[in-house]
Order: sequence, then C-alpha cells, then structure tokens
Amino acid sequence: MRKLLLFVAALIALTGPARADYLPVAEPVADNVWAMVGPLAQRSPDNDGLNASFAFVVTDQGVILIDSGASRKGAEKLAAAIRKVTPKPVRWVINTGSQDHRWLGNDFFAERGADVLALTRTAATQAQYAEQHMLGLQKLLGARLAGTQPMPARHTSAGDRATLTLGGETLELIETDAHFPGDAMVWLPRQKVAVTGDLVFVDRLLGVLPMSSVRNGQRAFQALAALQPARIVPGHGRVCDLAQAQRETGDYYDFLAGTLGRAAQDMEPMSDTLAKYADLPQFRDLENYAGLHKANMNRAFTEFEAAP
Repeated sequence: MRKLLLFVAALIALTGPARADYLPVAEPVADNVWAMVGPLAQRSPDNDGLNASFAFVVTDQGVILIDSGASRKGAEKLAAAIRKVTPKPVRWVINTGSQDHRWLGNDFFAERGADVLALTRTAATQAQYAEQHMLGLQKLLGARLAGTQPMPARHTSAGDRATLTLGGETLELIETDAHFPGDAMVWLPRQKVAVTGDLVFVDRLLGVLPMSSVRNGQRAFQALAALQPARIVPGHGRVCDLAQAQRETGDYYDFLAGTLGRAAQDMEPMSDTLAKYADLPQFRDLENYAGLHKANMNRAFTEFEAAP
C-alpha cells in the first residue's frame, strides 16, 4: 500500500493537478442586472475563451445579454449560467466590441431566436477581424473551437450612440472607440450600472493592442466617470465601483495619454522615456503587468508620435 501511495504522489507531482473546466456563475449587480466574471488568465480550452466579464439584464420580455463569448462552447456556458437565474429566453445580444470574446458566440444565440445588436462601426470591425480572430483562437482553443461561426451583429445603429428599450428596461449604447475601433459601453440609467466592455480592466492591467487608442480610451473613461455609475461591470475583472476603476484603468489611461503622450509630442527619445517609466509601483500588483506594461508604453508613445 505504501508503494502505491508513493507512486500516486509521484504521478501527481509529474502531471500536476487536474484542471477544472471553467463554468461561469451569475452574480447579482443591481435590480434585474447580473454579471458573469471570467478568469484573468489567457484563453484556454478549459475556459473556452471566457477570460472576460459579461452581463445580462432580465426584462419582462426576456433576457438582454451583453457580449456573447469567444466560441460556441463559451456561448453555451453563458446560456447555462443565465438559465440558473431565469427560464426566460435570451431575446437580445448586445455586442460592446470586436475582440473575440465580445461576439463570436453570436451565432449560437441567433440560432435560438435572439437578435444581435451593435453600433454600425462595431459590426464592421467584427467582420474585418473575423478571420484573424478565428486563426488565433484555433491555436489557443484547438478542438474546443469546433462549431464556432463568426456572425457580426445584424441589427446595427449608425452614429456613436443608441438608446435601446426592451421589456421596460432602457439601455444606452455609447461608443468608446478605445480597445478596438468602434467599441462601446452600455449604460443602464435606472440602475446606474455601466457595462464597459474592454474600456475598463480591473484586477489585471489594461492591454493596449496595435489597433487600440489610448487617446480615445482616456476620453471615453472621462465620459464614463461623468455618468457617476454606482457599479461597473468591467471588460475584465470583478464588478467594482468607480473608485477602483479609476485607480486601475483611468489613472493608467492618464499616464499613457498624458505623461507618455506629452513626451512623444515633445519629441523626447522613446528609449529614454520607456526606461524612465519602466516600473510604476501603483500598477505593479495588477495581473499581467510584467508582460504588458512595456508594450503598452511603446504603443501609446507611437500613437502620439504619429498623430500629435
């Protein structure tokens, strides 16, 4: 028996603990509003690309889901979490953005009768990046991506703002244009809740992508702060208040667009500027800081250098 126990212990040491399949759980945010907070780590077969935060609103006429996941299997998991709260069907899916986890589950919900809504620019950017997203997810999710069919939002609103009402609940879709071109946030005026999409990151550092705009991000965050939300469902991380969002995202936008932006506009050497701000203690404890901060600075500097 002792030899068997030693063998099992050795096997566990070699293989590590078995990984659990991530299942989203809905948590109440405000009246009729729920959030599903995903893990902070990278997309993986275990989480089916649900490494983000999502929200839904239960109305008299059905559910409004805000963002649909990065794959068909991820969408199935979101639907299962919603069913534990209400038997009402998902009537609307609203896409806040064009990154994979915001919209690649659209097809799953559309098959079940949901209308998929977004700003016109958001839907156009989804179509633009669809192939790239699918190729990237194939490497990360492998066979778990099976059945995923890119379907950009079919019901779109022109301009940078739209007001939507279903079952007694009103939502405002407001363009942020920060993480991806045409990204948006959702404002629920009755509950004073903001569902920000990839404008706000908490618990982990904001990522600046080649197509991101920190100038727009700073502007959009200021517009969010002016709304004085009571609760925020961020794009990544736990449901939070405005103070936490300001510390972990707003202040970082101010650094990137303000401090680095001024350095670029003043034609200071990029290498000297990046070295000067290589360590920012106020953001050091956020997940992914070590891997993202330097690249974020580089892209922010380049943005202001190219268009002062």
